[in-house]
Amino acid sequence: MEITSEIKKRICEAITADRENYPSDNKHSVSLGISASVYNAIKKGNLEKQVSEANWICIARRLGVTLRQEMEWKAAETFTYVFINEQLTLCQSSGISAILCDMPNIGKTFTAKIYVKSHKHAVYVDCSQVKTKLKLIRKIAKEFGVGSNGRYADVYDDLVAYLRTIDTPLVILDEAGDLQYEAFLELKALWNATERCCAWYMMGADGLKEKINRAIEGKKVGYTEMLSRYGDTYSKVTPDDGLERAKFLKAQAAIVAKVNAPAGTDIMRIVNKTGGGLRRVYTELEKLKKGV
Repeated sequence: MEITSEIKKRICEAITADRENYPSDNKHSVSLGISASVYNAIKKGNLEKQVSEANWICIARRLGVTLRQEMEWKAAETFTYVFINEQLTLCQSSGISAILCDMPNIGKTFTAKIYVKSHKHAVYVDCSQVKTKLKLIRKIAKEFGVGSNGRYADVYDDLVAYLRTIDTPLVILDEAGDLQYEAFLELKALWNATERCCAWYMMGADGLKEKINRAIEGKKVGYTEMLSRYGDTYSKVTPDDGLERAKFLKAQAAIVAKVNAPAGTDIMRIVNKTGGGLRRVYTELEKLKKGV
């Protein structure tokens, strides 16, 4: 698709907002995957012929800028939103680590991305996109604005050095169950190298918990030690009881719908139609606003 001037303007606004989370223009430009000279040109408003269409799309995706006209979506303070925010705040301020394992479609990813946008030295990594050790560490380095294209050993050392010098860094590892074994071991090494300097927050569905427990039962090297570094326990938001969980999901859906639905919408009709799934709530409200 064509990246119009209007889209570029919105991306630039997102770049300006994201700059608040970085100590320098140079670090920010590295995190966005563009050179310092191109970054300066964009900063001065020179948008034409500076960045390829593919790079505009990459920057937009990283900063959560939609390229097509989409429905505005406001953050609602659901139980999941409040719980994860409190955990992330505690982890980042104290330099401790934790694991959240819970069902999908309750707002984990959405909450984590919102948190990162408003907190310095906090980065979000979708592990399903960087499953190997090399890709994972290079991705974390890039998100912090540390050079990620050199020798792997240098990237690793530079990342460790940087994490040990900045105040209260936090790495959120979403979809962590998709990581390969070597990547898990490297996370343990990275935790050791940055102990009490960097907080780590691992998120995933129930499969992540099963994967770790199965590896520990099978005495697979590294997993017991890794779990101990993340507090030896798994956090969870949703109730275990089936009936209580259904009530929980519908209550969350109602909170989200009230914040985002047009005036006069029958909220309970939306909730009952979706069964509490937040992605379905979005779809139903989008259809409603389009008059479908």
